[in-house]
Amino acid sequence: MKIPLILFICLFVALQTTYAQKLGVNDTIKVYGYVTAQGDTIPSGWYEQVFVYGKVNPKWKKYWVEWTRLRNAIYVTYPYAKAASKTINEINVRLANVTDESQRKAIIHSKEKELKAQFGDKITQLSIYQGKVLMKLIRRETGDNCYEIIKEYKGGFNAGFWQSVAFIFGSSLKQTYDPNNEDKLMESIVKDVEKMYGYRS
Repeated sequence: MKIPLILFICLFVALQTTYAQKLGVNDTIKVYGYVTAQGDTIPSGWYEQVFVYGKVNPKWKKYWVEWTRLRNAIYVTYPYAKAASKTINEINVRLANVTDESQRKAIIHSKEKELKAQFGDKITQLSIYQGKVLMKLIRRETGDNCYEIIKEYKGGFNAGFWQSVAFIFGSSLKQTYDPNNEDKLMESIVKDVEKMYGYRS
């Protein structure tokens, strides 16, 4: 005579529980009946959690140190890159029908003054590394590097001067941005930042 499955499970659980009571609660694993999504009943039990710790090898330790540094730099500088992009767009709109050189300079100067008032103190506190990241992000947001932007609005002499200053500090205004290769990691972090704060590319 075949014993129905549910009866077998009940007997199995009862026997296991009795066995556990005889040996003590810590001597065996308690088994309970579990009903699957298909309606079948199977015995189930739970092991206590086991935590496994391992050491990070030097290669991955270096990677995560660099990743953390880059992520922190992006979190700090990305709002400035967005502000710069917005300002450049506003300048271009205002300069579209202006041919008088003095008026063009006045428009550029006024927007530059607004940026300095809003971010001047904060930007001067950036590290050289953060400055490099900011220039890459400006390239990403505007399509132009900082050298081209300065040359467009302040002239070639100013662009050359500030390029020389950047070179002295081991940097360059002519930062490139390649989201598919060299700057792939930066691009992934930027997209996370955009999602987190609701920025639009």
